[in-house]
Amino acid sequence: MKAEATFKNFEHDPNMKWFQRKLGEAKAILIAPEILRAGFILGGSGGRAVLLARDQKTGEWRGPAFYSFFTPSVGLQAGVSVSEVGTLVMTEKAFDGLLSTSLKMGGDVSVAAGPIGEGAESNEQADMIAYVRSQGIYGGVNLNSSVVKTSDEWNEAFYHQSDVLPPDILVRGTATSAGGEKLREMLTVATNRK
Repeated sequence: MKAEATFKNFEHDPNMKWFQRKLGEAKAILIAPEILRAGFILGGSGGRAVLLARDQKTGEWRGPAFYSFFTPSVGLQAGVSVSEVGTLVMTEKAFDGLLSTSLKMGGDVSVAAGPIGEGAESNEQADMIAYVRSQGIYGGVNLNSSVVKTSDEWNEAFYHQSDVLPPDILVRGTATSAGGEKLREMLTVATNRK
């Protein structure tokens, strides 16, 4: 699963210390291994993402639930870049929004860029804190106006169940798969280390 490699990159990046410290406070984490951004004048970015949530009582991580990610953009731009995005879901409002069929970042919930660097600090009170690791012409990805939608077909294929929804996976725990075990273990280790 590409999300495992992406999470490992964020966990070992010395510029992501704030991300690493705050993971244990997050309600959930949205991991997008490849957000492709392309365009000339009119453009956009998009890709797939997985959401894992932590039970606040037991500390157990559940998931992943699969989502699609799209951000439209207009402006003077040219080029192509691929970014990895790790977004900490800090509030119940944001988590509840992700349990619905779609969520607009910057509209339904607030999203802020995460502080980067060895001594990074932030008093940011946003619902979601996003981190981007980019390669290519663009310096990063602006997640305001991004729409995150559940990917029913991917969830059904991964869990071998029809009509499986994010609450079944992330809240009730009635849909489980050994395919997500390694990523859940990585998150548990990272959370317990903090």
